[in-house]
Amino acid sequence: MPPAPYAYRQLDDPDKEAEAKALMETLRCLKCQGQSIADSDAPMAGDMRHQVRTRIEAGESPDEIRDWLVERYGDYVSFAPRFDGATWPLFALPVVIVALALGLLWRRLGRRG
Repeated sequence: MPPAPYAYRQLDDPDKEAEAKALMETLRCLKCQGQSIADSDAPMAGDMRHQVRTRIEAGESPDEIRDWLVERYGDYVSFAPRFDGATWPLFALPVVIVALALGLLWRRLGRRG
């Protein structure tokens, strides 16, 4: 199948294209996983770029589009997941690891003194 029309073609309105491009930079390609949909050449990323541009052209806000994509593909699609009941471990785990590391370091240095 040929790629979706807006997969590789920009919107005519430069302001809307800038808005779409900014949003695409924050969305993860589900096939490539480490690239944004703006940078990926995967067909799925092209389909997602088309969806973003089509919805921006229709007047939807970037937040509405992100919510729709997260609902469709899950939190993983966003490079910046929102804080909620399902994603709180992503935010809490680094704090716990740093606290444990500092506690171990403090105990270890306390024995030497």
